[in-house]
Amino acid sequence: MNELLSAELKAYIDENQDTLVKLLDTLCRIPSPSNHEELRAEFIRDWYEKEGCKGAYVDSALNVIYPYHCDGKNDLVAFSAHIDTVFPDTEPFDVIYDGDIMRCPGVGDNTSNLAIMMLLASWITNHGLVPKQGILFVASSGEEGLGNLKGVRQVMKDFEGRIAELVALDGSYNSLVNGAVGSLRYRVGVHTEGGHSYGKFGNLNAIQVLSSMIDTLYDYKVPAPGKSTYNVGTITGGTSINTIAQYAEMRFEYRSDVRESLADMNRYFLSVIDAYRNMDKVEIELELLGERPCTGDVDAEKQGALEKKALDIIEAYTGKRVKTESGSTDCNIPLSVGVPAVCFGGHMGVGAHTREEHLNVKDLHLGMTIVAAFMMTYFN
Repeated sequence: MNELLSAELKAYIDENQDTLVKLLDTLCRIPSPSNHEELRAEFIRDWYEKEGCKGAYVDSALNVIYPYHCDGKNDLVAFSAHIDTVFPDTEPFDVIYDGDIMRCPGVGDNTSNLAIMMLLASWITNHGLVPKQGILFVASSGEEGLGNLKGVRQVMKDFEGRIAELVALDGSYNSLVNGAVGSLRYRVGVHTEGGHSYGKFGNLNAIQVLSSMIDTLYDYKVPAPGKSTYNVGTITGGTSINTIAQYAEMRFEYRSDVRESLADMNRYFLSVIDAYRNMDKVEIELELLGERPCTGDVDAEKQGALEKKALDIIEAYTGKRVKTESGSTDCNIPLSVGVPAVCFGGHMGVGAHTREEHLNVKDLHLGMTIVAAFMMTYFN
């Protein structure tokens, strides 16, 4: 696969690893929690402008879109790298170096892939490469948690019918995501009469009712086919140690990589909610916080060709055929509407979604090379 990279591009990757690390460092220090990506989005747009990538803009969902040779074309490929992190912090992070180890929350997921995409987009632009089809470079918002894939949803809406395939640059180059894990996420609130723990002993306790509901939900045997899971992530409620709780709530999610299995889980969940709503002196609140779709009807030949290309390129540079798996990524939305999509990345970080997240900067050279080789298949 070496022929995919010109001598000039190989030299650029070799000579600009310090540039990549500096850009990654800068991006890491810009807070970007899901649904509050404004600062990072503004930086990315301005960076593109300074690099000569004209026409980059921030859309209504806080994506940064850089269209490249897209005018009048309806077979676009979208490269997306999400700009949000799972961390709620609105103050800048510190980036800590320990030799070749770079430590910062979000450094791998997904700031490293964002930096790689930005540098390659700049190189492609400034060398005047002409693609076989139009390219959208998308720094996407809302990929994590309750961001609910808002960014890629907006892209698929704004470019409806024009995107032929999407490649999410996320994660590492030791696996390939080729299927969508769907999910439903709810807030469930329980109201009861409550009262003084001694004087009103015997009144219904919202915490106890919620606990009973959770036990019922956990009695469920997950369906086949596919992999399905469920989880109570948080529980809050109550007033004091000597108060029968009037209110308690939880956040509950269930996931599956098969649409029918996800639908079965939804039916069971809603039947449990209905049963508790029928209890005397109990009121149940139900709020849908997030919904991510499973894979829909995708052309098997086109999807297979996209997967094979990615697997072949990764194998050519790493020497191994990596596994394929389902995941919850920017790919969910295109796959759900029949648009081929895959996801892989350019780092080998450790500790994603923890404050101990780190990566070895030396791994970024191979990662950037793999991503560049894949991108070059879209050029003559």
